[in-house]
Amino acid sequence: MQSVSLLDARADLLGLRRLWMNASKLRRQIAWEAARLMYSRQESEYYQAKMKAARRVCKGWVKPADLPSNAEIRDEVQGLARLYEGERRDESLLEMRLEALRLMRVLRKFKPRLIGSVMTGHVRQGSDIDLHVFTDSVHLVCGELDELGMLYDVERKRVRKDGEERIFTHIHVKDRFPFEITVYPADKAHYVFKSSIAGKAIERASIAELEQFLEKEYPRLDLEEAVAQVADKPDRFQVYESLLLPLENVKQDPRWHPEGDALYHSLQVFDHACDEAPYDEELLLAALLHDVGKAIDPHDHTAAGLEALEGYITERTAWLIEHHMAGRRILDRSIGARARRRLQQSENYEDLVTLARCDRAGRQAGVEAPELDEALSYIRNLAESFGEL
Repeated sequence: MQSVSLLDARADLLGLRRLWMNASKLRRQIAWEAARLMYSRQESEYYQAKMKAARRVCKGWVKPADLPSNAEIRDEVQGLARLYEGERRDESLLEMRLEALRLMRVLRKFKPRLIGSVMTGHVRQGSDIDLHVFTDSVHLVCGELDELGMLYDVERKRVRKDGEERIFTHIHVKDRFPFEITVYPADKAHYVFKSSIAGKAIERASIAELEQFLEKEYPRLDLEEAVAQVADKPDRFQVYESLLLPLENVKQDPRWHPEGDALYHSLQVFDHACDEAPYDEELLLAALLHDVGKAIDPHDHTAAGLEALEGYITERTAWLIEHHMAGRRILDRSIGARARRRLQQSENYEDLVTLARCDRAGRQAGVEAPELDEALSYIRNLAESFGEL
């Protein structure tokens, strides 16, 4: 009898272990799917991501005990970031921390605190730099940003939690890396904010604490020189805007460009490219920027444009701009056979043909085209969603 009982007990233990392993596997599957949804920016909130992931994995109801924690999902997101972003992720993290310190010094009077993924190191493509500032006047913070010439939007978000409704003020700064600055009343500077992931006090750093952290984390870094370098590095979208605006005064030969000025033409080309490849940031930039050199050197606008854009566009975008005139000759069949074969050796040949079609289509007088700020905002949003170039 005793041996039978031992066998039954062992069977029970094996059964429990199997159930635990199945539950553990299910939990990991849900965590991975939720992480994928968050990494691809299909979801931004942990709760919504895990519930959608659970419905997909389980095809129905799932026990609350099988749902992964926010921390488990965050770890899976970081795994995806390491897989897809490699060493560039570490470089971006340092640059983001330096950018955070630079802006925190500007906002010193508002007792800024760095929080979130840039503080903890859990960044991925498109991550914000999250700051808390403390003041009873949002306008004072905006004034400091205006002094720097930064572009930003102010959002007042209504949130209901535990039966209480509150309004949070966020300032979304559009820069090399996006900032989200949350404005709290001045008397909340020493309030202990809790993490939605761990349920504990959030990690945060003042200016002095961040300086000490950076010196410890990066012992070979000359901190002041590094901050000066990021301060001197302009936002690439401001560079694009400065090169595109003068095109409004570039009047073109009406035989080839009945639409008028070069900026109107560029915006039309961009609009057509959005229809062809709405998520291809590099192609969209080539469409928008292909003629910027016309305001610099009309005799060789391609070379002038590429020189002005050097360091601010990828090799693929540069190649498309470099050969956009050849693309026109491909369409009208005036290009030589040897030149055509040489271009066809590039993996970007079909994209060049697409750009050429958009270039040809963007020559209509009086048609609707997006405003310049709309076009730049569209591409910036792509960059924030899918990663910097």
